Order: sequence, then C-alpha cells, then structure tokens
Amino acid sequence: MAIRRDIGKAGWGQSAFAFAVGIVYFFPVLWIILTAFKTRPDALATPPKLFFTPTLNNFRAVFFRQSSTGGEGQATDFALYFFNSIFVAGTAVLLAVIIGTLAAYAFSRHPLRGNDTYLFIILTTRMMPPIIVIIPIFLMFRVTGLAGGYWGILLLYTAFNIPFSIWLVKSFFDELNPEIEDAARMDGATDWRVFFGVCIPQVVAGLAATFVFGLILTWNEFLFALLLTGVETRTVPVAMARTLGGNVGADYGLLAAIVTLFLIPIFFVTFLLQNQLLRGVTFGTVKK
Repeated sequence: MAIRRDIGKAGWGQSAFAFAVGIVYFFPVLWIILTAFKTRPDALATPPKLFFTPTLNNFRAVFFRQSSTGGEGQATDFALYFFNSIFVAGTAVLLAVIIGTLAAYAFSRHPLRGNDTYLFIILTTRMMPPIIVIIPIFLMFRVTGLAGGYWGILLLYTAFNIPFSIWLVKSFFDELNPEIEDAARMDGATDWRVFFGVCIPQVVAGLAATFVFGLILTWNEFLFALLLTGVETRTVPVAMARTLGGNVGADYGLLAAIVTLFLIPIFFVTFLLQNQLLRGVTFGTVKK
C-alpha cells in the first residue's frame, strides 16, 4: 500500500510539473489573445493589465476601417489575405504530401542503387535557408511571369515541402510489414490496389502528422511571400508586417487580433487531427 501511495504521489507530481510547464509555454499565446480584446490604452498600460473591460473593436478593425463618424467604414483586404493563406498553404501542403507519399513508397519498397545518397540530396534542398536561394528564385519568377500570381507561390511551397514529406512518410512505410503486401499480391491485388488498399490505411496517422507539420511551416512563411506575391495574392504574415508602424506607432491590439484570427485555422486542424497526430508522432516507437 505504501508503494502504491508513493507511485500515486509521483504521478501527481509529474502531472503538476507538466501542467506548470504547459502554462509557461502557453502564456505568451494567452497574452496575445487577451491583448486582442483590449483597448489601445489598456494594451499600452504600464504595468500590464490582467483585468480589463473586453472589447471587439480590434476584430472589427481587422476587416473594417473606422470611418470619420466613428462607425464601420470601408472594408479592408484582410478577408482576402486570410483566404490566400488558407488556400496557398493548404493546397501546397496537400500536393506535397500526395507527391511525397508516392515517392516515399517507391524509395521504401523499390530502393535504387545509392538510395541513401538520393534521399540525402533530396533533403539538402530543405536544409538551405531561404535567403540563400531567394535571388535566383526571384529572377526565375520574373522571367517566367510567375511572380505575383497564385501558381508561382503554390509551386514553390509545394517544392519546398516535398523533401520533408518524402523523408517523413518513408519512415512510416519502412515500419510496415512487407509480408502483408505480398499476401495481397498473391490474392490477385495489383500494385496500385496494394498501395491504396493495404499501405495507405496503415500510415494515415503518419500522413496526418506530415500534413500538420508541413502546414505549420508553410503557414508562417514570410520571406517568399513578401517578395513573390502581389497585392491580390498577399498572405497574412506579409499583410501583418505592413500594418506595423505609422505616424501613431504600432496598434498592438489590432496586431493581436490579427494573430489570434491567424492561429484559429492551425488550432482547428491540429485539434481535428489530434488523435492521428499523436499516433503519427509515436508510430513505430512501440512494438506490439
């Protein structure tokens, strides 16, 4: 009984420690969300105010400019910017996962001579900092006429996410038992039927994890979006940077409202795929 009580106390202690660490990590996000509901004086107050009268004016200001009479004036372009971020990031990562899954299965089940070398070369394209390749990419976009449009940024984000997708998804395919696939072929299944009917259902968790990680990386990308998108294809990080400054300084309440809205899609996707994400992250670590 004493041993059980000691184990119970240790479990409560670990839970309390994990909760405290979680609060520390989440507090900056919580503070941004609270700032989004503050008026400008409350947001700039010293010392910072933890208790205040909430307001939705910052969220209205994201989508509507204030008129001279104090009411809602002309609509801003942030609805378009949010659509651009969702469309560009979601489409590019989805394409990268699809292409990367096909390539990963080929590397896993039909390795070539020097397979590791090919995989390393593919990964090196993701190792390079974006600032190194921005000049040649910018020149290529100007020559081909892709600058400022959706196709250019979609192709670029897809290309940069494919190496990450190949490496991550290949590790999931390597954990599968090839004998199950051989049994399906003996029953008359084609290679495509084995791929879609046997392999893909077993690595759904890994695909979900790959999609979430790729979406987070693409969702926050700034440099390429700044230089290669136009007024109609601008994403939220670029639009957010353009709201800084001005004659009266930064409006922290407005910026916090933009960030809060910007976090919602990522929170929603992560929450929707949380079970698959947990399985994908721990895939292959526990042998049954």
